[in-house]
Amino acid sequence: MATKRERDEEGAAQEAEEVVKLPRKQFFRMRAHSNPLNDACFPVPLNPDSYDWASHFPELYAAAAAEGRPPPLVDFADVGCGFGGLTVRLAEAYPDKLVLGMEIRDKVTEYVRERVVALRKQHPGKYRNCSAARTNAMKFITNYFKKGQLSKLFFLFADPHFKTSKHRRRIIQRTLLAEYAYLLKPGGLLYTITDVEDLGNWQRDRLEAHPMFERVSDEELEGDAAAQLLLEGTEEGQKVARNSGKTWRHVYRRILGPSEQAAAATQQQQAGGS
Repeated sequence: MATKRERDEEGAAQEAEEVVKLPRKQFFRMRAHSNPLNDACFPVPLNPDSYDWASHFPELYAAAAAEGRPPPLVDFADVGCGFGGLTVRLAEAYPDKLVLGMEIRDKVTEYVRERVVALRKQHPGKYRNCSAARTNAMKFITNYFKKGQLSKLFFLFADPHFKTSKHRRRIIQRTLLAEYAYLLKPGGLLYTITDVEDLGNWQRDRLEAHPMFERVSDEELEGDAAAQLLLEGTEEGQKVARNSGKTWRHVYRRILGPSEQAAAATQQQQAGGS
């Protein structure tokens, strides 16, 4: 029969073997970018309610079910999340908000999912509010979120698609901005940053021209924790900082459209009359 010391040593050895390690990027490498106009083989939900959100946020969904309340909804979407740097940092900065990274590359998405699982094991009770889904946001983002659901939407260091013939692949487009405005709640913020001046100007010009967005001043962004993470919270941003590179940051607020303004005015009149 083993002595107490032997049992303690055996237990310590087992614990050492069970130390959770983060996944290593070198095993998940693939091409830096993917053509969003090509079809890929991955499942897409018919609508937000048909998606298996519990698989992404099991603890939070189990807690909601146990307490008899509706499950929480995603608040922040990190489009083109890459290796999940911003997704994880947002989960740390906003523990009461659900964050979903969206990535078109399969191996990179798998890395983020494994990274989140490892972080949850290393830090019980934390990182349960973030996850990643493989999808093509340019085509299917409205399949994941409801009207006015999101309060923050991020597009960081997007593929610049330098050639003029490929500009239609850029993630900030006039038609796509209508979808982003649909998903953002009034007052919600759309964040962009890039180290390519031409792309930064492209994104700024299209956001400036869209009637549902207004620019957020740099002074206001000084008190915005998410805005401070745009550079330091991503692997790409950290690389730019190490090389003393320049970035172009543009953040816009989703404003009320004409019909929404009329509805809000009507509600105010009714409230005042009562």
